[in-house]
Amino acid sequence: MSQPNTPEENSREPRLAPRPLDRPPVDPAQAATFGRPRGVEGAFDKLYAPGSRNGEQVITKPPAPESLAEAFGRPQGAEDVLLQRPGDDSGRPKGAAPESPMWTTSSDPWRDPGAPAVLGGPALDADDDAEDDDERPRGPLLSLPEMLFGRRVKPTALALLGVVCLLIGAVGGLVGWGIARAGSSLTGSATISEAQAGKERAPGSIAEIAHRVAPAVVSIEVVSGESGSVGSGVVIDPKGYAITNNHVISMATSDPQAKITAVFTDGTRAQAQVVGTDPKTDLAVIKVGVSNPTVLQVGKSANLQPGDSVIAIGSPLGLQNTVTSGIVSALHRPVTAQGENGQPPVTYDAIQTDAPINRGNSGGALVDSTGALVGINSSIRTDSGDSGQGGGSIGIGFAIPVDDAIKIARELISNGQVKHADIGINAASVAAETSEGAQVLNVADNGPAARAGIAEGDVITKVGDRTVRNAAELTVAVRAHNIGEVVPVQLVRQGRPLVLDVTLGSD
Repeated sequence: MSQPNTPEENSREPRLAPRPLDRPPVDPAQAATFGRPRGVEGAFDKLYAPGSRNGEQVITKPPAPESLAEAFGRPQGAEDVLLQRPGDDSGRPKGAAPESPMWTTSSDPWRDPGAPAVLGGPALDADDDAEDDDERPRGPLLSLPEMLFGRRVKPTALALLGVVCLLIGAVGGLVGWGIARAGSSLTGSATISEAQAGKERAPGSIAEIAHRVAPAVVSIEVVSGESGSVGSGVVIDPKGYAITNNHVISMATSDPQAKITAVFTDGTRAQAQVVGTDPKTDLAVIKVGVSNPTVLQVGKSANLQPGDSVIAIGSPLGLQNTVTSGIVSALHRPVTAQGENGQPPVTYDAIQTDAPINRGNSGGALVDSTGALVGINSSIRTDSGDSGQGGGSIGIGFAIPVDDAIKIARELISNGQVKHADIGINAASVAAETSEGAQVLNVADNGPAARAGIAEGDVITKVGDRTVRNAAELTVAVRAHNIGEVVPVQLVRQGRPLVLDVTLGSD
């Protein structure tokens, strides 16, 4: 094992030299700012000497400005001092004791400028003031008129002036009372701005159409004993013939004593009589006892398309001359309703519209965007059922096409009754996998269907060009043809399609 080194051996080991000092070069700009002045060696404290600056005389205060010295200084060559007491021509002797800063003479206002602020006595003696007051002449005292007007006023003029002031004050008080009374009241005159220009109604607008059409639409009132009903009607002939619904005047057909009154938009009331009715299509014609009535132009319902604008005019719920607007929602919509007073069921090929229609609109006009009659409003679909027996309008209304209505109206005016084409069967709606249409339940003996070979159980799917989807559509498809017309009828019998020619009869 090796032995540790002794101190003598450690002293002979080499040692590291000290690190050299790192003195970066001095910036000349900083040296000029913080270094010693040029020519000065050693410390700065060696330069200090009382009363001198670098060997120069120290000036304790700057000399006074020349202008101030000229204004407040002694004249050049003067040696006297300012006197502190008036009347003392000679200054205080040299070496004399200084006087007290306050002088004992009470009448002397002067004092030592260096003394504290002390109020002095008046510049003149009290005896002098009293003598001046005694010698000053006293003038006469001014009266009230002289104070107000600057001269004397006669008593009458002064009294008259007082009366005038009282009158002015009374008038002012009355005016103020009137203003206060008017301001605190809730009633009074008002300034209201009114429009000068009227609303423009372009030709073809709803307002313009309603203005032209409304005089031809009447409100129909039927009274039978203590019962009554209200509906609408449309005048179609200058002689006073008007179309309405059968259910509107059905009370008059069952009671000869019932009275029918037509009310026009101008308030004119006229008695009316039943010309004829068609319960199967819910149409009727009445004649109003009025001369030269406004007549509604008749359009073509066959030209309508879904989406066309229409306007409904009538007396819903007894509200006369009511105008609503909408569009044609659908065409050829078969509608079936229960007949009135045991009469046969109502079936017609309806125009569906979303123009709001309610009870009382029945028999009213459905016109197109030109104001021409295109339908007779008849019924509505509600949440509580059809035909408007309950509930209100939900935007599903039905009108009888004017093409069918005018055809039936002509027959009623000519003959008092109308006949429809008939096929001679009873049918029910069916919807099976193989077919959809009207299934024959029974066939009338020796009727048009029996003579053509139609049997019970057959499903009729088409009559002429009209597709048949249900029993109601079969009825309207047959009535679209004339009595005695030969019509091809497509049907399905035991799964096989057949076409039979049927000569339509009369109901």
